[in-house]
Formats: sequence, C-alpha cells, structure tokens
Amino acid sequence: MMPQIGFVELLALGVIALIVVGPKDLPALLRRLGALSAKAKRMAGDFRGAFDDMGREIELDELRKEIDAIKNSNSISQIQDEVTKVERDIRAQTKD
Repeated sequence: MMPQIGFVELLALGVIALIVVGPKDLPALLRRLGALSAKAKRMAGDFRGAFDDMGREIELDELRKEIDAIKNSNSISQIQDEVTKVERDIRAQTKD
C-alpha cells in the first residue's frame, strides 16, 4: 500500500525544492520530474503487458495440451468400434 501525501506535505516539498533548486531552475526540474514519471508509467505498462502476454501463452499451451489429450483419447472412435461390435452381434444373432 502506497503512503498518501497530503496538501501540507506537498507544500513543504515545494518550499524545500524552491529553496534548494532556486526559482530559476524549478520549472525545468518539474518538467524533468514529469517526464521521468511518464517514462516510469510507460515502463510499468509494458511490464504488465509482457506478463499478460505470458499468461495468455501459458493458457494457450494448457488448452493445446487438453485438446491433444482429447484427440489422443479417441473416445469417439472407441464408441464407434463398440457400436460396430454390437451391430455385428445383433446381426449374428438374428441370422441364427
């Protein structure tokens, strides 16, 4: 959980920055801080996107494994074989 910064804290930081940096260089410093903040947000978004992509790939790999398992189980062909056997037995019994 991130700590929250109130108005008083921001005001104190502004006064300290004004004293340390000076009024001439303060706008440039604030622009640079804004650019760094935007770059950090962009990097965090890219990082999150990479993790999301990896998660999707893992899910796709799991789905592929499940599909292969279903294909390899051949339950439909087993059922067809059983039906064919039963059909032969019935025909054999009706001929007698």
